[in-house]
Amino acid sequence: MDADLIFGAAGMLAMAGWLALLASPLVPRLADAIAVQAIPLTLSVAYAGLILAFWTSGEGGFDSLDNVARLFETRELLLAGWLHYLAFDLFVGAWIVRTARSEAVPFWMVLPCLPATFLFGPAGYLAFAMIRYARAGATPAAA
Repeated sequence: MDADLIFGAAGMLAMAGWLALLASPLVPRLADAIAVQAIPLTLSVAYAGLILAFWTSGEGGFDSLDNVARLFETRELLLAGWLHYLAFDLFVGAWIVRTARSEAVPFWMVLPCLPATFLFGPAGYLAFAMIRYARAGATPAAA
């Protein structure tokens, strides 16, 4: 197994998923198939394989920050952690796009949330949550 090869391929896959999300107003079903299903599932399979193969070789754990740092000193577990980020950030980005579509949030409002989610995960989710709450408060109550 070449960790650098997996790292590069995973990055290209994730980028394809984010590009699909950017194209989602034009091809929503295709974007969903790519960014909700195919790519996150592929990254998840690679993640699971790395965890199964290398979990016992890692030192450290989740009980302290120092132990988490020790856990990620194992190169393959560091790669698994990166795949975890790529898969979950893309999944959250796809959720944002699908939720915005179902709630009629204009795509231009979602657009800044996508790179924020890609680069900073929870910050992009927070930005979208703020948009949703602002729009909910701005809509007239049903009579």
